[in-house]
This record gives sequence, structure tokens and C-alpha cells, in this order.
Amino acid sequence: MKRPMLASALAFLIIAGGPAFAEDASPVSETITFVVSTGFWEEPAEDDTQQDTATAKPETAEPATSRRGYYKLIAVRQPDGTAQVHLQQIEATADGPKIASSAVLDEFSAMKPYITDIRPENSTGITTQPGLFATVYLKTDPKAAEPESWTVLIDDLGEIKIERATN
Repeated sequence: MKRPMLASALAFLIIAGGPAFAEDASPVSETITFVVSTGFWEEPAEDDTQQDTATAKPETAEPATSRRGYYKLIAVRQPDGTAQVHLQQIEATADGPKIASSAVLDEFSAMKPYITDIRPENSTGITTQPGLFATVYLKTDPKAAEPESWTVLIDDLGEIKIERATN
């Protein structure tokens, strides 16, 4: 029963010209090998208490809003086969996601790693505390049988810690 339905769906896609893709969509680079979105960050609204309350007009004052978003770890393959690991803070805005900051993690670049995987702390995408915890699996020798595990940790204050995973 499933085969006729699958064949019908495939025939429809072939006749209809395949799945629809936006023609103006920019392609994702083929050098990106892994992307993990995980954790979250937030910056409280700036404190407006220093403003002179005698001159402030409450009718025109806009409510202070906090900035918030999530983190992305991205492995980008280099021409020599090794990888750079990028860390981005993505801000959730009313107009959609926006890169708030982006940096190459030099601790990984110095190792000239071959990244074999990047995994978040949990795959549900739900974390209760701000920060990030992810494991980067890498080889410094492409012929090595097993990869090394390294953790990337960002605490609730935004401090980044990269270290070899301990089991």
C-alpha cells in the first residue's frame, strides 16, 4: 500500500517540476559542514532610572525592551580540509533573526582540526538557563580512529570556556 502512494508522490514531483525553491534565495555555502543552534542569551533592558524624572514625559517614553536570542556554532571547512569553528549570537528581532555577534574560535583554529560532529547538550532545544553547552568532535590527525571531544561552554554571564571533554 505504501509503495503506490510513494510512487504517486514521486510522479507528481517529477511532473510538477520538483519541489519549489525560492529563486532569489542565497545558497548556503558548501564549505559549511556542521551547524548547531542551541542555548540562549538575553541582555536586560538598559536602566532608564538615571534620567531626570522631572523632565521625562511618560506619554512619549517607550518601554525598555531586552535583547535576546540564541547561539550558533558553525564548522566551516578550509581549503586544506581542516575547519574553523565560528560562534554567533543570533538576536531574535521583530523582523526575524539577526546576527548580533560573530567570531572565529581561535582555540580550535590553532589545532587545525578535522571536525567530525557538533552536538548540543540536548536535542530538544529547550534549556532553562542562559548560556550554551555543546560538544565538538574533532581529529587533529585525519587517520586517527576516534575523534577527541571538546566542550564549548558559555555561562549566564557570557564567559566562554573551551576545554577537552572529560568523561
